[in-house]
Amino acid sequence: MNRFMRLLAVAGVMVAATQLVGCASIKMGMPTASMDNTVKMRASGGMAPAAVGSFVLEAGKPAEMDQSVNVRARNSLASPINNSFAEYLKETLRVELEAAQLLDPNSPIRINGTLMDSMLDPAIGTGKGQLQARFVVKRADVVKYDRSLAVASEWDSSFIGAVAIPAAVQNYQLLYRKLVSQLFDDPDFRKALLN
Repeated sequence: MNRFMRLLAVAGVMVAATQLVGCASIKMGMPTASMDNTVKMRASGGMAPAAVGSFVLEAGKPAEMDQSVNVRARNSLASPINNSFAEYLKETLRVELEAAQLLDPNSPIRINGTLMDSMLDPAIGTGKGQLQARFVVKRADVVKYDRSLAVASEWDSSFIGAVAIPAAVQNYQLLYRKLVSQLFDDPDFRKALLN
């Protein structure tokens, strides 16, 4: 009987914790530049500044993929930039290029992007996230780079929503920086930006 009462008390605490989280639409934080990406791009040398063009959801994909991902229960995560993950990726790239002093809105080199996949699964035990996009670099309307890149992440995901939700938000948001970092690591991308 004593064991039953303890189990009942634990269940009550868990239910109360999930109720505290409630139903909410959470906004991601604004993108910020990372020191690693800034150093990486500045160290390359010889690259011309680029403009950041349009970033859109891939044709044929459901609009919801660009608008929100489920965090857990009735909680969803959305971009603070026009409720668009494609535009969030664009802003992530923009701030990273700006920090590396490689951003020029008037440059003949323009980087466009297409969001191809956006997934967040904060399941109990292991949370997973995935992001995929196509980047196209044009110089005076001539394609110099065209590649699809993808990143994924896994993390420990708690049973308790009040712990799992912030972890899922943080890990999903970091995927955008990770994807831009992968772009910067691509020697063909750097070559497309050479003077």
